[in-house]
Amino acid sequence: MAGMTKESVLKAVKDNNVKFIRLWFTDILGVLKSFAITPKELEGAFDEGMGFDGSSIQGFCRIDESDMVAKPDPSTFTILPWRPAETGAVARMFCDVLNPDGTPYEGDPRYVLKRQLKKAADLGYTMYVGPELEFFYFKNSNGTEYLDRGGYFDLTPLDVASDLRRDTILALEKMGIMVEYSHHEVAPSQHEIDLRFSDALSMADAAMTYRLTVKEIAMKHGVYATFMPKPVFGQNGSGMHTHQSLFKGKKNAFFDAKDQYCLSESGKSYIAGLLKHAPEFCSIIAQWVNSYKRLVPGYEAPVYVAWARRNRSALVRVPMYKPGKEMATRCELRCPDPACNPYLSFAVMLAAGLKGMQEKYVLADPVEEDIFEMTPKELKKHKINALPGSLGEAVELTAKSAVVKECLGDHVFEQFIENKRIEWDQFRIHVSQWEMDRYLSIL
Repeated sequence: MAGMTKESVLKAVKDNNVKFIRLWFTDILGVLKSFAITPKELEGAFDEGMGFDGSSIQGFCRIDESDMVAKPDPSTFTILPWRPAETGAVARMFCDVLNPDGTPYEGDPRYVLKRQLKKAADLGYTMYVGPELEFFYFKNSNGTEYLDRGGYFDLTPLDVASDLRRDTILALEKMGIMVEYSHHEVAPSQHEIDLRFSDALSMADAAMTYRLTVKEIAMKHGVYATFMPKPVFGQNGSGMHTHQSLFKGKKNAFFDAKDQYCLSESGKSYIAGLLKHAPEFCSIIAQWVNSYKRLVPGYEAPVYVAWARRNRSALVRVPMYKPGKEMATRCELRCPDPACNPYLSFAVMLAAGLKGMQEKYVLADPVEEDIFEMTPKELKKHKINALPGSLGEAVELTAKSAVVKECLGDHVFEQFIENKRIEWDQFRIHVSQWEMDRYLSIL
């Protein structure tokens, strides 16, 4: 929890009869990894870290350089509310992954984000993020049988998952993760719980915790939750609309009362940076083959590189300013999905925005017309390009991006590209049921 120190964690472990402490970190794809230690190992873990073999962790290291050290961050200590407390509580802490000599390991996604946040801090900025993570509940993990046929904002009896959402929110709040909204989403059995904005590192940790919590609570209720971007053909996919802003001290650096959009020059250049570099970092924020089944025109998934205030078909939306609410001035990037690695995703968004600010990119006029309805000629007239249409296309754009490479660092950049090229190649040569149904009987 925020403000926790080594000493206060040791006291909390004793006071709450904690029997196991799970040490969490992620691989480059954002898959949560964990191992458990007992309280007697905890002091040593804080002082020296806990050694582990990194050679089997995706994107970490080779067999001949496998020794890694996980050092827990005491400020992330929390007790896991879904674990039975009768036999002793279970807690968790996120770790920074280090080399054996104690230096930060460049393959650690949390370090990638910390490094980018330091660049912003050196310029006087703090990044705040508020993601909206959508997901589906299904009867089990073997198929897509709905729990309900509800729609956007529907309440009971159609929305039978209200209890699941309530229990999830209560669990999150017990862990110090504040929730702003929860509701039924557009598609049947689709839901959304929005986290209250926080600094980017805390929010990346919270997003990882959120995904596990949603799944754990679903399992307790005997159902399955998935963050797969597009599990059902013909229905909306799940997104992670990401609200973001930069602050200088207590002042919102995006706000300017004199501007017609109430956006400062810094805010405009930040948004211009997001728009210019979005095709290059698309493979980071939409990192799976399935992500591009969601990123198609329609279905509320923005694929067109433009910005607007009201228009939800644009890639970036700037919510309308309300008098007295200058602290809430922000932009919302609408293309990420909730199956991304939040550490890398927030890092590349910030890198693109800072690049726009440093080089004073000029922001084009907003596009308030429905872009989905525009003809190719109208799109060309407005100079509106589209995001990549497949993982294969996206990863090759990323491979050429100096901005993404600098942000991720050579190790993560090269490992990520290699992994995604393999995934795309495996998908590309796979013979699907659709092909069998379409071609076998006629060719």
